[in-house]
Amino acid sequence: MRLLVLGGTGFVGGATVAEAVRRGWSVTVFNRGLHGSVPPGVHRLRGDRSAPDGLAVLADGEWDLVVDTWDGAPRAARAAARALVDTVGHYTYVSSGSVYADPVAPGSDETAPVADADPDAADGDYQQLKAGAERAVFGDRALIARAGLILGPGEDIGRLPWWLSCIARGGDVLAPGPAELPIQCIDVRDLASWMLDQGARARGGTFNAVSRPGHSTMGELLGECVAVTGSDARLRWTDPESILAAGVEPWNDLPIWLPLGHPYRWLLERDTSRAHAAGLTCRPVAETVADTWRWLREVGTVPPRAGRPRRAAVGLDPAREAALLATQPAAG
Repeated sequence: MRLLVLGGTGFVGGATVAEAVRRGWSVTVFNRGLHGSVPPGVHRLRGDRSAPDGLAVLADGEWDLVVDTWDGAPRAARAAARALVDTVGHYTYVSSGSVYADPVAPGSDETAPVADADPDAADGDYQQLKAGAERAVFGDRALIARAGLILGPGEDIGRLPWWLSCIARGGDVLAPGPAELPIQCIDVRDLASWMLDQGARARGGTFNAVSRPGHSTMGELLGECVAVTGSDARLRWTDPESILAAGVEPWNDLPIWLPLGHPYRWLLERDTSRAHAAGLTCRPVAETVADTWRWLREVGTVPPRAGRPRRAAVGLDPAREAALLATQPAAG
């Protein structure tokens, strides 16, 4: 198979390239050539899709499928799709569950309303960018993968790396209860493998690409972090009401955690029957945690997002966490 990845050096793009190389496919990446590297044997085309004639280098190519991880202006996604319409057999766009229009009921499937967005827009918030790009590339040959919480080696946002680093320091760790709170996530390698399988089969359509609800729990996730780091960390499970009353922001201050009743709780409770019927499988969270810790020790720090502005750091700083631990009652 001949694969073109638009991007290819970031988190999802890099995992997709690595999986395709493992399969022995012919792989080409298209990007500005300013960030990251590619495995030996991967052909790199340089261009800026946001610039006039920035896609010209793609004109003479021919590929069986393309994977596009773009999260910028929808008009750039549309330009790429139009440029490749005659040279690519199948198009996969990595979207996000964030495209759904508020409010979203937990358990919703792919038929839930999507936020209104312009496929020719030059700017917007993350929801508008992804929803607009979906409309820009949609067609019979397109697979729209609405990914959920993506974890694993190479994570460039830092949610799981924050927990691993926090727990590796040892001592008391603020653990947002309850321990049995379900979480829904996907290892980036499972997402990449599934997308390539669908592309090879020329399967189109829209899919919530994430694990089944309840794939893991906060207790299992943080327990695995303690196990793989080998630290003396003590998880102090704390009532969500106490944490929220202290002004802690779920998802940002305490990554991955969204308590029951939170307006965005649905991000961890989407129906994924369609994707799993199409062959999606998700490895145990223990494997994701162990491999992320191994990778994090190798690289030392969370990498910047390839080609995109740096995001604000996630997670409480140690001083604020310690202050909260000193004042918040621990759950039994």
